[in-house]
Amino acid sequence: MGYSSLGQCVAELEQKGDLIRVSEEVDPYLEMGMIQRRVYRAGGPALLFTNVRGTRYPCLANLYGTLERARWVLRHGIRAVEALVGVKAEPEALFRTLPTLPLKVLRLMLGGVHAFPVPVGQDRAPVRANRISKYDLPQVVCWPKDGGAFVTLPAVYSQEPGTSWWGGWPRSNLGMYRSQISGNEYADNQVGLHYQTHRGLGIHHKAALEAGLKLPVNIVVGGPPALPLSAVMPLPEGMPEVAFAGVLGGRGVRICRGGTPLPLFAEADFVIEGYLSGRETLPEGPFGDHLGYYSLVHDFPYLQITNVWARDDAIWPFTTVGRPPQEDSVLGELIHELTGPALPTVLPGVKAVNAVDEAGVHPLLLAVASERYDPYRKLKRPQEILTAANAILGQGQLSLAKYLLIVAGEDDPTLYPGDSRRFFAHLLSRVDFRRDLHFQTETTIDTLDYSGGGFQTGSKLVMAAVGEPVRELQGKDWWEERSPVVPSPFQNIEVVAPGILALSGPDYPRVDFLNELSTLFDEEHAALKYPLWVVVDDAEFVASEWANFLWVVFTRSNPAADTYGVDSFTRNKHWGCSGPLVIDARTKPHHAPGLEEDPDLVKKVEALAVKGNSLYGIF
Repeated sequence: MGYSSLGQCVAELEQKGDLIRVSEEVDPYLEMGMIQRRVYRAGGPALLFTNVRGTRYPCLANLYGTLERARWVLRHGIRAVEALVGVKAEPEALFRTLPTLPLKVLRLMLGGVHAFPVPVGQDRAPVRANRISKYDLPQVVCWPKDGGAFVTLPAVYSQEPGTSWWGGWPRSNLGMYRSQISGNEYADNQVGLHYQTHRGLGIHHKAALEAGLKLPVNIVVGGPPALPLSAVMPLPEGMPEVAFAGVLGGRGVRICRGGTPLPLFAEADFVIEGYLSGRETLPEGPFGDHLGYYSLVHDFPYLQITNVWARDDAIWPFTTVGRPPQEDSVLGELIHELTGPALPTVLPGVKAVNAVDEAGVHPLLLAVASERYDPYRKLKRPQEILTAANAILGQGQLSLAKYLLIVAGEDDPTLYPGDSRRFFAHLLSRVDFRRDLHFQTETTIDTLDYSGGGFQTGSKLVMAAVGEPVRELQGKDWWEERSPVVPSPFQNIEVVAPGILALSGPDYPRVDFLNELSTLFDEEHAALKYPLWVVVDDAEFVASEWANFLWVVFTRSNPAADTYGVDSFTRNKHWGCSGPLVIDARTKPHHAPGLEEDPDLVKKVEALAVKGNSLYGIF
């Protein structure tokens, strides 16, 4: 049986030596977040802050900080989830190994039982023990320019408008939408809610507006640790997250009547109840987000609070996000691990997809798909994989992708898109930039991505490659042997990886030189042997680590606006280039500012890791 509370999980983690208590007084303003990030980077344990300034509630961080710990925390239901995914991915495999059939069927049955929420009386709901103010909650601020305190591990619950507290859960949504509990123009009884329009909460809000109804919404914090992961799980249409949370947690979610038409999650640590504002909005943000930049101030709906509930032994879980990898990267990895086998059933012909964490997830997708069209042709060109690319960009969260690089699995059956460096080498040795670039202009991109110059507005680029290699990729040694000149206005050229150059360019907005590349580099220049160039502010930084290349290039460029090429052309509205492809990834005025820690806090935080203090030896 799974956990009935977050406190139960904390106690077991402490018993097994994978959680430490931080007894020193810590400030929820910047300090706790900085500590969490350092412990995460060190691969350290979960943290329970027991002396948090301004609140009586202890705070839990780094619960999902390692993949091993996340698997252990969710161990009660993870086998059942794997069994369910396995049946969806390959139904006949259920009967393929007859000796294990009874165990598989048992797991499926138990998982199915836990999918149903369990109603309990209000007197058996620990979360109803205390009615408090939102200011009693820990006011966690993670980055210096954040607009206020945010709930960073919320599970926001809504149902189809007009449904009952019990009967509405099959048509419900549980999503992780950041929730701003202080700052800006929010009144004492208001909480900001940032959500993307295509997500479940947005669908429910639209339906409520059309029906002239108020939409009740609950912000759930804490409770069984399966809830946060379920809130970000990309589930098939029609499968409610609350059902998945029961399966993953190995225990049906307990619910009771609340103060609105929605059920209360009875075993949560905190629940903020209220109604979503109709068409009224308030400024929300800024917020240091997972791309490594601030998401800026925008108008969003807000929650009009009716009640804030807390259990007697409540614990406030939180995380911080920023330039990846961070703790949320672990959740992404676990999601991929659980859902990857079912991908071909959702996207026929697609063998594997990797939303590249180092690039901020949505800016860059790498995919391997089948290329089975016209197998009799000796000369291959992308066909079926372009069909697969369209399917990928039409699927849920994958639709937010900005760059989609896709190759044929038949060309190398061992290729896995999780190995991004090898994937780039495979693609760049085969791609034909005269033919294999496909743009979507003036379309939607991730709300958190400001490279497009407009809120939620930008472009997409599909880059496809099929067939045998057409070029040999040169590396650093080959470049250094030739010591090529660096033509003005470039200041420096560095080799990032085989086939990839980083060029330090002049400050933006100068772009004239990018349309004159054929004249800047003579036809014998060594740079022309490298098929991909990226123009950046600091080539040395970009080339120093592969992760730097992924982050800088794909978070700081808008494909349609920032793509150039040597000997480029437009033919029948198709753009291509005969020479290297060039991406302008310099910092631009419309980009959001990057995240930087408060230097005055660094020494104070690092002092917690010296001998005699709680975090000694951790980082």
